Amino acid sequence: MKNQLKIFLTALMFYTRFPIRNINGWNEEMLNKSTRYFTLIGVLVGAVGAAVFFAAIQLFPLQIAVALSLAATIFFTGAFHEDGFADFCDGFGGGSSPSEILEIMKDSRIGTYGSVGLILILGVKFLTLSNFSASQIPLLLIAGHAASRMFPVLLIYSSQYVRIDLKSKVKPIGHADSIFTLLFALLVGATPLFFISWKIALIALAVLSMVFSAFQNYVNRKLGGYTGDVLGALQQVSELFFYLSVLAFQTI
Repeated sequence: MKNQLKIFLTALMFYTRFPIRNINGWNEEMLNKSTRYFTLIGVLVGAVGAAVFFAAIQLFPLQIAVALSLAATIFFTGAFHEDGFADFCDGFGGGSSPSEILEIMKDSRIGTYGSVGLILILGVKFLTLSNFSASQIPLLLIAGHAASRMFPVLLIYSSQYVRIDLKSKVKPIGHADSIFTLLFALLVGATPLFFISWKIALIALAVLSMVFSAFQNYVNRKLGGYTGDVLGALQQVSELFFYLSVLAFQTI
């Protein structure tokens, strides 16, 4: 149990800005094992956004409360996944070969593709969430952040890691561990969906599975595998499509 706590704290340390002191006996293998808690971290991130939204909606209009909740999740993670998405847009938008894509993604500066991509994805997230009722948004935030982290874990287990020069800017990344790690992450990530509606859960999972398949085929064809930035981009895209799929279901 104590070892599992260390693994969870490792996930919290690497994937959020939550202040964690040095973990006694820490080793790199714990980062691989911490992948099992990636979706649980998503639950926590979503809960932070939900708490900020609940507090803000008592004082402000819905759109402002949504904007503050999005800002809270970005702050809590240190824009970890948003940064990966921006690098992904720059790399895949500007690179024509795997080496060029990797070279662009490891650059700490943001380019035109990254800037436009961030504006679009954050803007569409904001507009989509603003179309839900105030009572729906907290649970949607928790479910969206949890479910969207299932698919980076799946990508880790089903694609090859593309190594980047260790001296360049890279994101900490856990690699495939055990089948227990994969199944635990998937179970935790899917559970919040069923608190919304089993029909919505099935539709959202079907949509996200199709998005994952298309995304995986694209990055494998262009790059031959994944990097930390690719995983961050997949989380952002999956989160957005979760909100869109739920909104489309309600509209229909």
